[in-house]
Amino acid sequence: MPFLATTPVEKMTGPYARRWWALLVLCLSLLIVVMANTSLIVAAPDMTKDLGLSSSDLQWVIDGYTVPYAALMLVLGSIGDKYSRRGALITGLVIFAVGAVTGSLVDETGLVIAARAVMGVGAAVVMPATLSLLVAIFPRAERAKAITAWTATSGLAIAVGPLVAGWLLEDHAWGSTFLINVPIAVLAVIGALALVPPSKAEGMGRIDYVGGLLSIVSVGSLVYATIEGPHFGWGVGPVTAAVVAGVGLLAFVAWELRHPRPMLDVRKFAQRPFSGSMLAVLFFFFGTFGALYYATQFLQFVLGYGALETGVRLLPLAGAVFVGAAATGRLTPKLGVKAMVVTGMAIGTAGVLLLTRIESGSTYTDFLAPLMMLGFAIGLSVSPATDTIMDSFPESELGVGGGANDTALELGGALGIAILGSLLGTAYRDKLTDLVGTNLPHTALETAKDSVGGGLAVAEEVAKNPAGGVQQAQALIDAVHESFAHSVAQTSLIGGIIMAAGTAIVLAVLPGRRRAAKPAPDEAVRPKEERVGAA
Repeated sequence: MPFLATTPVEKMTGPYARRWWALLVLCLSLLIVVMANTSLIVAAPDMTKDLGLSSSDLQWVIDGYTVPYAALMLVLGSIGDKYSRRGALITGLVIFAVGAVTGSLVDETGLVIAARAVMGVGAAVVMPATLSLLVAIFPRAERAKAITAWTATSGLAIAVGPLVAGWLLEDHAWGSTFLINVPIAVLAVIGALALVPPSKAEGMGRIDYVGGLLSIVSVGSLVYATIEGPHFGWGVGPVTAAVVAGVGLLAFVAWELRHPRPMLDVRKFAQRPFSGSMLAVLFFFFGTFGALYYATQFLQFVLGYGALETGVRLLPLAGAVFVGAAATGRLTPKLGVKAMVVTGMAIGTAGVLLLTRIESGSTYTDFLAPLMMLGFAIGLSVSPATDTIMDSFPESELGVGGGANDTALELGGALGIAILGSLLGTAYRDKLTDLVGTNLPHTALETAKDSVGGGLAVAEEVAKNPAGGVQQAQALIDAVHESFAHSVAQTSLIGGIIMAAGTAIVLAVLPGRRRAAKPAPDEAVRPKEERVGAA
């Protein structure tokens, strides 16, 4: 089949001719990986009603995707490096599509969580493969522009996921939101075969499977403890997971320092450009994912927007991502990575802190500026940080580099949703108890305190009481809205403070432009394995 891209990148005598078409395939693949989470945000209310989900169930429907996704990326990225990056991309897309189809067909909570976990495994293959292929295909002079497009796709998916899901939910059940990804995955597989050239590392040697296993145990346990502990209490499970994560991390570092070909050379964290960029990605997505988590709930539950209306109102965020991406493409070569990353983090921090002004009478307009600031900050800072991380790895470790970047991203997002979500729930419960604690039966109060959705559901039941139920229900609705607005403001303050601290740390760690420029080797003298796609 002559139309297939069959010439390995390593055998080409110049940059791959169809690299920009290949980038489109990589961005499509990335799109569905991010959309898998953002589309679920607007489908959550329908899933909760249909499946009778508790707060814990809903959390694990969301995070059943996150745990394997975060835990497996380093190992699967390394396997892709050794055997086939294009093969890894196609395999991951197929696994992801199978999980999506399964999730759309099942109607039991456990099976939905299992389907999401399968999708997470597929995403853990796809995500590092997209970055490693991008870096292998594009010459250094064009790589920053390609990574900027890759980053902008992430921002686009944040808004497009809820928009398309909301459109489907107008006439279809929540299962349709799983199926959004399937035709895109099929198109991406076809595009990968036709447009993405084969690529793998040369002379990589044996994979460090022991280090890989330790990384899976450490990251998986850390993400599990992060999700379960803050939301549902530090019982035996989360505490055990936290201890396993700590011990596993120490064992991973000790093993990697002694191994001749480590899964991840932990000595890279002594390099300030690498460690500063990793911290920037982690802190940035901590604040961004956490803020989006409760902002979308406010739009739906307090302002009463439907799923489609919520998706439409997230579009300015996507537009701002593209504006930030255009700005960073022009300014980073002139001002340097540190200036762009720190500026972006500062703008994102200011956006989160603006949400401290939210109150029960707030409207969508009060969310517009913070959403646009977060979008602009994504476009401005994530691309140069990712470019710096990927530039720290030789060609033989591009999949690991992509896995490291994406693990920081996913871990930051998981921490943001778990920690800020826990603070949100605590503030909401405390405020609602103060407002209506003596006016509701104990069972009804506990249900109302579980979530803002639970509070509004109790109000619906109260309204059915013919003896003044409508007035009591309205009073409860007002109390729920006030409590949730209070919790958004309080959580945003803490989230903003954490992001401000992260910004200060990144400012201190990232080197200035002059110092950062010195380690970059000249293309002409780099080893052959580091010049893949740029020969």
